Amino acid sequence: MATIMQNGHLEVKKISGSIGAEVHGVDLRNLDESKIKYIRQALLDNKVVFFRDQDLSSEQFLKFSAQFGQPIEYPFVKGIDNFPHIIHVLKREHETTNFGGVWHCDTLYLDEPPMGTILLAKEIPPHGGDTLFANQVAAYDALSDGLKATLSTLTGVNTSAKADASKTREDRIKDSGHKTEDLVSYHPAVRTHPETGRKSLYVNTAHTERFDGWTKEESAPLLQFLFEHQVKPEFTCRFRWEPGSIAFWDNRAALHNPINDYHGHKRSMHRITLAGDKPR
Repeated sequence: MATIMQNGHLEVKKISGSIGAEVHGVDLRNLDESKIKYIRQALLDNKVVFFRDQDLSSEQFLKFSAQFGQPIEYPFVKGIDNFPHIIHVLKREHETTNFGGVWHCDTLYLDEPPMGTILLAKEIPPHGGDTLFANQVAAYDALSDGLKATLSTLTGVNTSAKADASKTREDRIKDSGHKTEDLVSYHPAVRTHPETGRKSLYVNTAHTERFDGWTKEESAPLLQFLFEHQVKPEFTCRFRWEPGSIAFWDNRAALHNPINDYHGHKRSMHRITLAGDKPR
């Protein structure tokens, strides 16, 4: 059942059993403290929240985002003119690879990965281009007590080099023609959310190379099991974009995967990343 806010008529409607909710009855250009608090709680409860019909200018998009965290520049990608914190996520008609077209959380290879990401749809293909999201708290909860105990002792080694090898990532070159140094991070395979206290799986196929103290070969069977487990259909939702749609996901508790099924059509989005903390 939808939850309705008494002050301001905000309405939150879940779009799947595990993750994702649409927030209705709000103009993101004009938020008071009560609405900001309510949207943040909806994000924590649902891992990703969606908004429709939000025709925001770059100034308005940045202002909205800054009410939920500190916008930061995205590694390897230059921001749009006059707005270094907003990047252009673009696939042109002639291109066949898309931005981030693999299950992942954003930039796990950083020492302090983002707490959240906000994506605003500018131009959408006539069909396709949906984004999938997966609840990593639910994925962790579904594991056996024995595997949970094992994972509690493990640290994932995450690298931007693995993202580069996927051939789907555009976040590896800041200015065209110059390869940047690979980034490597060491984070717990299971992290505890700093706001909710819930535990979630914190590995992904785009970035996690091995476990610390294990070889790649030793790590591969367990990682492959986790990569398949964490995106089971019962942990996921699928969002259909429209111009002016916004997705705001909790990067600490959710994976996402933009589907690359719209060859011959343009898809244009603006994105803001919010600063995070050191996973624990």
